[in-house]
Amino acid sequence: MESLLPIIIQFVTGVIAGNSVSSILKQTALGPIGRTLAGAIGGVGGTFILGLLGGGDLTSAMGALAGSAVSGAAGGAIMSGGLGAILGMLKK
Repeated sequence: MESLLPIIIQFVTGVIAGNSVSSILKQTALGPIGRTLAGAIGGVGGTFILGLLGGGDLTSAMGALAGSAVSGAAGGAIMSGGLGAILGMLKK
């Protein structure tokens, strides 16, 4: 369970951040299911990419769970916001 908890936190914070950013930016290109999926994938993927770029030191300094939450939220927001912006431009 200890190895699953950070992934669950990344998933949940990614979903929350992705939906929040999309609603703030009033993006309708993805829809609610798309925003949720993009946020979840971005939350887990963003933490993975941060670890590859050497951000593991950052998350260990903050604490494992807090680092997972912050990196998951950032990844979810970037993924959902970026994908919504790209799809919005393609629809025009």
